[in-house]
Amino acid sequence: MSPLLEVRGLAREFPIRSRFLRRRLGAVAAVAGVDLDIAAGETVALVGESGSGKSTLGRMIVRLLEPSHGSIHFRGEDLLALSGRDLRRARRHFQVVFQDPYAALNPRLRIGEALFEPLLIHGMAHRKERQARVAALLDEVGMPAEAALRFPHEFSGGQRQRIGIARA
Repeated sequence: MSPLLEVRGLAREFPIRSRFLRRRLGAVAAVAGVDLDIAAGETVALVGESGSGKSTLGRMIVRLLEPSHGSIHFRGEDLLALSGRDLRRARRHFQVVFQDPYAALNPRLRIGEALFEPLLIHGMAHRKERQARVAALLDEVGMPAEAALRFPHEFSGGQRQRIGIARA
């Protein structure tokens, strides 16, 4: 059986440019040659030192950042070949939960809006289902339905992390 996610030789370099004329002087390798297979139903945690490329790798896999080299296949489909509507359709099936959940939450949106927004964007729910869907998501991560009416700054770091998981 083939893996759900297959990553081969994934790499990302960031250019170093001169101040004068912005000439390229070299590059910094943020991620170099990552191979990864994730099977359906498997949970993976990426652990490493600060600056080791964990977030960069996650951003490349979900195509928030383009890799310099390598390949990414999700359910056998080449994610690097997708764009526009096809990429948006594929993104419905995966999510990265970053370490700092506050940075991922819009401080102007109540939690209920933040949880429902991706469902609406991806056509996975209708507005009339909002309250029930949000309550179910909050319940899944052990939070009360009333949390939907509060703003991100009103929660502890651990609670915001659970909100990020519910959003994923």
